[in-house]
Amino acid sequence: MLTQTNSAGTPNHPGPLSPDAILTALDPEQREVALALNGPVVVLAGAGTGKTRAITHRIAYGVRIGAYKPTGVLAVTFTARAAGEMRTRLRELGVQGVQARTFHAAALRQLSYFWPRVVGGAPPRLQEYKAQLVAEAARRLGLSVDRVAVRDLSSEVEWAKVSLVLADDYEKAARAAGREAPSGYDAQTVSRLITAYEDVKTERGVIDFEDVLLMLGDMLNSHKVVADEVRSQYRHFVVDEYQDVSPLQQFVLDQWLGGRSELCVVGDPSQTIYSFTGATPRHLLDFRRTYPQAQEIRLVRDYRSTPQVVHLANSVLQRAGRAGGAHQALELVAQRKPGPPVTFHAYDDDEAEAKGIAARAARLIGSGRVRPSEIAVLYRTNAQSEAFEAAFADAGVGYLVRGGERFFQRKEVRDAIVLLRGAARAADPELPMPDQVRDILATAGWADQAPAARGAARERWDAMQALVALADDLAAAATPENPATVAGLVAELDERASAQHAPTVEGVTLASLHAAKGLEWDAVFLAGMSEGLMPISLAETDAAVHEERRLLYVGITRAREHLEVSFARSRNPGGRPTRKRTRFLDGLWPDEPRAARSRATARTQPRALLTGEHDTALFDALRDWRLEVARETDKPAYTVLTDATLAAIAEIRPSGTAELARVNGIGPAKIDRYGAAILAIVAGATGS
Repeated sequence: MLTQTNSAGTPNHPGPLSPDAILTALDPEQREVALALNGPVVVLAGAGTGKTRAITHRIAYGVRIGAYKPTGVLAVTFTARAAGEMRTRLRELGVQGVQARTFHAAALRQLSYFWPRVVGGAPPRLQEYKAQLVAEAARRLGLSVDRVAVRDLSSEVEWAKVSLVLADDYEKAARAAGREAPSGYDAQTVSRLITAYEDVKTERGVIDFEDVLLMLGDMLNSHKVVADEVRSQYRHFVVDEYQDVSPLQQFVLDQWLGGRSELCVVGDPSQTIYSFTGATPRHLLDFRRTYPQAQEIRLVRDYRSTPQVVHLANSVLQRAGRAGGAHQALELVAQRKPGPPVTFHAYDDDEAEAKGIAARAARLIGSGRVRPSEIAVLYRTNAQSEAFEAAFADAGVGYLVRGGERFFQRKEVRDAIVLLRGAARAADPELPMPDQVRDILATAGWADQAPAARGAARERWDAMQALVALADDLAAAATPENPATVAGLVAELDERASAQHAPTVEGVTLASLHAAKGLEWDAVFLAGMSEGLMPISLAETDAAVHEERRLLYVGITRAREHLEVSFARSRNPGGRPTRKRTRFLDGLWPDEPRAARSRATARTQPRALLTGEHDTALFDALRDWRLEVARETDKPAYTVLTDATLAAIAEIRPSGTAELARVNGIGPAKIDRYGAAILAIVAGATGS
């Protein structure tokens, strides 16, 4: 069994790694990614399978053997945090100069550079939030709007722009997409609002984030000199989370490429959860139609989660049916040792659920097994956070709400960085950097011990303690050639601030399922898993319900070891217990009535009950056999038998055809074709 820990960063090394050392850190499929230096390449990477490791090692390997110039690589992703993580890993691999940015950051950088030359003067000011402009546009149309309506209309304006839908085409496009106009307005009114919004922007001389992409794309499309300069600079492109690409982002990517195919995309159709914003997995799913010569690599070894968590995640997707994308789902194969079972709880009401979760989290922390920052409570809507905030405060457990005030915007953090910046000029190189940082922050109220009480004082201490912990981490990773200094810490903080890559603050994370994408914790509590919340009542179409299932899958796969799933039977204490747990856990919730479980079993026809633990030597032998069959028949290996089916065989170890037939993925045709060979391999591995 492979034991790499892909969720963590690559360890620091005293110098640049050799090409062989870069490859040695990878499993066979990740190594295949690293060796696929020439595009087009599509990497289908399941949750926890080490996609960031694979693509950063691919870039580092290409640079180290001279196939890539670092400054000729542009890697784009969807969050500043993910881009910052990519830059950090590349730096730890000894690679400097690669541009790893979000789509918007990369586009804004190029637009700002070329604007004076192409248009003249300074580019328009970037308007970060649309609400004020949308409210003004609504006022001009005589619309009465409140804060919620402005938010919903802003989202609709954004959807139209990222979908490359003009105001005049909005009605037709929204109808084709099955998209209801928001906040009770009709599509014609939204169309007029989009026009008014653009007028307000023009009058104020501002642009929004979508304009950055639109303007750059148009500039590259219509100015050959500019396009040639960008394309001569960037020769190799990597796109992470490709299932979330919008038509607008794809348009910009096409302009960057200029008809070339040096492109590596990474994604997972089962983690498509942003369709409401205009994201579409179509570009990922159709990649091999767009590029028939593309190499496809699948990453399915899950290093993040225990077999128990992986089994639940796989099962949720398997029950989606073909219409829900079950045939496209990557079946994860757990690489970690078995952990505790997934637990399920039904509470009387929301308050009881919040208090119960807070108490269980407190026990985990008190046991010393899990740090507060390695625990998360995930829920469907932001409105659900209030009950958990109250419950954790009552329990005396620190927490932070993801999506609240940004770390680097907090006054105490800004003040602390000013102090560190000033002290860096006079820092004593003979003194350990962490000690100097502690002395500096002590003047701003930091102390060795946290305040006993919760509240603002504790939150201020938690923020400064995160800076202290980062100083310790940098010092631990220092080398004689690159010693840890206060100036180095300040530089690291500046880079993290630009990427909004905050250091870890000790406290339980409270977050919506959407906000949890891309993150992971040792312990995860999935709360409010009832019909109406999961799937949410607004999910009225089949497509919307399928996306809700994928959202649950994302939530499950955030957990490394401990996973608890719960719902409340009523909203308020003493209320009628009318809620039902989510349909997505039919046949998986352990305490449901036998009749309901039988119906679920009959629908999904699982043939064998699996734990996720399998004989790894047998699994590897089966994979070797499958590879030989694939080569002989000139077929992709997974079309012979999927990894999940091989893992099931390696767990059940069937001794005859009847037992083999109980394995999901093994039908009469597969038994006729491969049954004898499979049983012979199993018999050889078990010594029977």
